[in-house]
Amino acid sequence: MNLRASRSKNILAALALFAAGLLSGAAAAQTTLRIGLAEDPDVLDPSLARTYVGRIVFASFCDKLFDIDEGLNVVPQLALSHETAADGKAVTIKLRPGVKFHDGEIFDAEAAKYSLERHLTIAGSFRKPELAALDHVDVVDPLTIRIVLKTPFSPLIAQLTDRAGMMVSPKAAKEAGDKFGLKPVCAGPYRFVERVQQDRIVVEKFADYWDKANVSIDRIVYRPIVDATVRLASLKSGGLDLIERVLATDIKDVRGDSKLKLSTALALGYQGMEINVGNGDASKSPLGQSAKVRQALNYAIDREAINQVVFNGEFVPGNQWVSPEHPYYQKNFPVTGRDVAKAKALLREAGVNDRLAVDFMVGQGPERQAVAEMIQAMAAEVGIDMKIRVTEFATSLKQAEAGAYQAYLLEWSGRTDPDGNTYIFHKCNAPQDYPGYCNADVDKLLDEARLVSGLAARKPIYEKLTKIILEDNPKLYLYHPRVLIAHTTHLEGYKQMPDGLVRVVGLKLR
Repeated sequence: MNLRASRSKNILAALALFAAGLLSGAAAAQTTLRIGLAEDPDVLDPSLARTYVGRIVFASFCDKLFDIDEGLNVVPQLALSHETAADGKAVTIKLRPGVKFHDGEIFDAEAAKYSLERHLTIAGSFRKPELAALDHVDVVDPLTIRIVLKTPFSPLIAQLTDRAGMMVSPKAAKEAGDKFGLKPVCAGPYRFVERVQQDRIVVEKFADYWDKANVSIDRIVYRPIVDATVRLASLKSGGLDLIERVLATDIKDVRGDSKLKLSTALALGYQGMEINVGNGDASKSPLGQSAKVRQALNYAIDREAINQVVFNGEFVPGNQWVSPEHPYYQKNFPVTGRDVAKAKALLREAGVNDRLAVDFMVGQGPERQAVAEMIQAMAAEVGIDMKIRVTEFATSLKQAEAGAYQAYLLEWSGRTDPDGNTYIFHKCNAPQDYPGYCNADVDKLLDEARLVSGLAARKPIYEKLTKIILEDNPKLYLYHPRVLIAHTTHLEGYKQMPDGLVRVVGLKLR
């Protein structure tokens, strides 16, 4: 072979290697983050949705007006700032310029007005009670709205850090109608691609995102895997990159694995037991009709024992809608200890002399079922037979709405403002008042707490509310979980917030 031919061959080989390198580099650059969820979310429409896992998914594709940081401070997202009028009855919000929805439509004041009003008017909206004080929205200029309120409403900005603050494309929402949740169009870092029920939800990076410089991962696949052991096994084997709701009993295992990291924070929410006191025929039982019977069940439960046995002592026993570490916690009403004798006495006072059978609905999941079994054993000792009925989670919510239960073990992921942990559960006819509880004094206090601002003014109101709720017991508060997220060490930049959401902006896979 002559020198020229040899040189040409070498050049061709080098070019081939270079091209192959480009192709492999391009392939390597296409990153996919695989997230394991404990349940399949409900509808992906921010006005109609109500599940915690749904909020995790929304965090990737549906930005809000505001967000929170690690210290629960409100920070800008699609809004830049807000100013409340002196009388508390109007809030002016400046919006971020240069924002686009996933369909290319511009996010502006008209779009913000549409989204807020949609939350209030669409049939079946779970945001309506969260924004109940809103009278109307004025467009001040293309990037400014004024929210006019019927009365002062101190939780407003806190509400706008969650689904009530999520903005949707008016064009897409109008065209889709009540089918919007099948292909949602928002203004987040990722755009919705597809959903296969009980299998996967896929989103892809949105090229025109307003903060695209901080979005590195190309694609996210959410996979609902109910069995926590299977979720963890998949994380360890490389099938997933991040999982939510690690079992407390698996904490040691995760921390002992050099390929994994554990991120944790005390959650804003709680685990509670709904008691059907007025929602259909199932409420017509001694448990539903007698506060003394409900108090007896409360005294039968050892919250610290549940914490130690099921959660290795990692969670925080509680009896209110905020944890004992929260500034709004009412120390005058401490967590009650177990008292079998008192529980039996209360049952006798209520006229319950025979063993009482209770239909106890429990969503699927090993920890829920373990907690239910402990409650079952404790209640049996005082004469209450909790008949555990394990139900698929989304189905259990529908049955709770319909009143097809007597007791229901249900967790709430929590909100930054105490209003978000109380109003939609204890207000007469509120959409998540599954027990059918209605008390005029409670309604008055819930409304009163919305009219004033600041801990000093609001905490005494919540103290009165706490007293009534703990006497009536339409819900037994049990404990406050820790958010337990495990992820591979290949994932960088992850920070856990107390709301339990998985925020994807700023994350990198190496």
